[in-house]
Amino acid sequence: MANQPQGGEIKNKILVRLSPSDRRLLEPNLSIVDLPFRKMLEARNRRIEYVYFLHAGFASVVASNRNLNNTEVGVIGHEGVTGMPVILGVDSSPHETYMQLSGYASRISAAHLRAAMEESASLRRALTRYAHVFLTQVAYTALCNGRSKLEERLARWLLMAHDRSSGGDLILTHELLAMMLGVRRPGVTTALSLLEDKGLITPRRGAISINDRDGLKLIANGAYGAPEAEWNRIFN
Repeated sequence: MANQPQGGEIKNKILVRLSPSDRRLLEPNLSIVDLPFRKMLEARNRRIEYVYFLHAGFASVVASNRNLNNTEVGVIGHEGVTGMPVILGVDSSPHETYMQLSGYASRISAAHLRAAMEESASLRRALTRYAHVFLTQVAYTALCNGRSKLEERLARWLLMAHDRSSGGDLILTHELLAMMLGVRRPGVTTALSLLEDKGLITPRRGAISINDRDGLKLIANGAYGAPEAEWNRIFN
């Protein structure tokens, strides 16, 4: 894994859990790449050329309709890998995937990953198990969008982002949060104020600090935790 950014570490939880033989199968075709904010990893209805095992930062999977209304349906960080269609035997997606927090990843071409999965049943099993975990997250996003209050959904999203940010501040704007949650900006502003008044977060211009994760979990009211528990059940 040459060309690793200075100070970068191999932190992807899927890669580090692979068997030595599966890692050797992938390593000749892996390269470390920087992923800046808004870097497009998968374009809508375009062939997916590369799959990314993220080490730092996180990406959003975003769905949109014909009116270009966008909403986030999934988040991928160092716990997983992009390219879910490739893992499931498809070459493109109607969704976009792009970086929401800059970071870096081990990148492999979709063709090389498919070949490795065909060669190794254990690699194929590990990646399809992650696909199950990711689809569990997507299902809970749908459940929360339909049944949870906005402040509950916001608390869940902040916790998920914080999980993938190595505990640092979240570089976010109200506009970005509104798009991610599929709501109007004034609603996000009100919900952020509620969390701030409770001392759970500290918003600043373009950033949010998380002060009390346990308090956010209480506000989330069950919206956060099930996909995370499923990841632990599958991989630990």
